[in-house]
Amino acid sequence: MLNTILGYVGLGLMFCLACIGSAYGTTIAGNAAEGALKKMPEKSSTYMILSAIPATQGLYGFLAFVLWLGKDFANNGLLYFSVGISVGVVCLISGIRQGQVCANGIIGTSQGHNVMTQTMIYAALPEFYAILALIASILIG
Repeated sequence: MLNTILGYVGLGLMFCLACIGSAYGTTIAGNAAEGALKKMPEKSSTYMILSAIPATQGLYGFLAFVLWLGKDFANNGLLYFSVGISVGVVCLISGIRQGQVCANGIIGTSQGHNVMTQTMIYAALPEFYAILALIASILIG
């Protein structure tokens, strides 16, 4: 019974933490975009694209959540709890940090610098670790 509870708690935390990371990341970038719109409103599509990038961590958490439904938590509850916490924390931190990278790119763009491509490349670095966490959860599951 404890294994089943642990498995479902891990499943829930994985999804919840990943979504919190995306919410924080998109908010950080969105706040920068709101300020940047006052300086250069013609770059709104660039700001919107960069603000949306941190949303992917929540999608990874959701994908892992859906793939884990129907797993045998009774026998592997502690394993799924551990993996769920790990994936959730990685997506939480990478979503927040990715939002900060994107916010800096938005600020640079609003100051007249052509940094969108470079910002997307830098934003891919924290994304890489969220993808690794998702792949690890799929391979373990």
